[in-house]
Amino acid sequence: MTTLGFVNVGALATGMLAAPRADVEAILVEDGRIVALGAASVTAAARADVVIDCRGTTVMPGLIDSHCHVVLGDYTPRQKTVDFLDSYVHGGITSVVSAGEGVHAPGRPHDPAASKAIAIAAAKCFEHFQPNGMKVNAGSVVLEPGLTDDDFTEMARHGVRHAKYGFGGYVHPRDGEPEVRRAQKHGLCVMSHSGGNSIPGSSPITHDLLLHLRPDVCGHVNGGTTSLDDDGLRAIVAEPAMTLQVVQAGNLRSALFIVQLAQEAGALARVCVASDTPTGTGVMPMGVLKSVCELASLGGLAPETVIALATGNNARAFRLTTGTIAVGQPADLVVCDAPAASLANDAFGAIARGDIPGISAVVIDGVVRLGRSRNTPLAKRLATITGAAVGGPGH
Repeated sequence: MTTLGFVNVGALATGMLAAPRADVEAILVEDGRIVALGAASVTAAARADVVIDCRGTTVMPGLIDSHCHVVLGDYTPRQKTVDFLDSYVHGGITSVVSAGEGVHAPGRPHDPAASKAIAIAAAKCFEHFQPNGMKVNAGSVVLEPGLTDDDFTEMARHGVRHAKYGFGGYVHPRDGEPEVRRAQKHGLCVMSHSGGNSIPGSSPITHDLLLHLRPDVCGHVNGGTTSLDDDGLRAIVAEPAMTLQVVQAGNLRSALFIVQLAQEAGALARVCVASDTPTGTGVMPMGVLKSVCELASLGGLAPETVIALATGNNARAFRLTTGTIAVGQPADLVVCDAPAASLANDAFGAIARGDIPGISAVVIDGVVRLGRSRNTPLAKRLATITGAAVGGPGH
């Protein structure tokens, strides 16, 4: 039984919107899961096989990028970049959800057999491939005309749990409603494109179409990259059944407006944060972390609340088994602090100012995957790690 202990924790973001912040001095992990939190775990944590001394800094759940354009392997054809997922771990992202492997696959066919095959292949490949430990929730089928109940039964049997709508070969976006219903009937979480055309071959999907399609998630509702108009956003926020995904690669003004509307409607539980990268916007290892800072510093939300939108809210919307810090949860955790040059004294203060915090450790399933991040600024206080050889500069 391998144990991991976090000691001298200064502050904790739980990832849970109802109680997003906690005072927890220590965390004990056994066999990849959190088994104890708080003062009662201090002694055991200090005696663990691997010990992370947080030195008074902040621990938060690993960020979840619920709109990531994976294809196959750690390569993005859109930007011709290798090892981008490994680099995203250095941005505090421990899990991603595919936005449909077929969307950016070169020469992507539009027939249902190919769409099904790509999804199954991706689900099975990433089941055994975790770049730098990252959990890649792959196998998101791009919905196409002609996908049958038998197709969805087969995909679900082979681990396909998500679907993407908005890039299929439909004459009109309204025509895909039967496939959306079939996917949902077979237990798939359906995310729909929202807003204007993002790439050639995609269709604009307006608020009235979203209300007709009724997906589980309105993907990049603040634009990917062009947002819905304000009246459309008001209509979508007023519809209580759909998750509202705001992304870094979208319209920041619209993201802030959506958060404002959700606050006024008591609907923050429906808001989640993602990057929508790699796309034409580029490869952005700190895309989710940057959105957290923007929404907190400009949107009037507490930093721990925005972290919950990027962790626990994502997990709930996309039916994942991580995203919060609680006993029994997988130990996917990030240790961070205010950057060295910031006026803030800790990570929460930095995020509230819009300063990206410095990461000094990332843990996935109880395994220390890296020490000091190569992408974030240098943290004021660096966690020290004993009992494990870790990557990252300075360790």
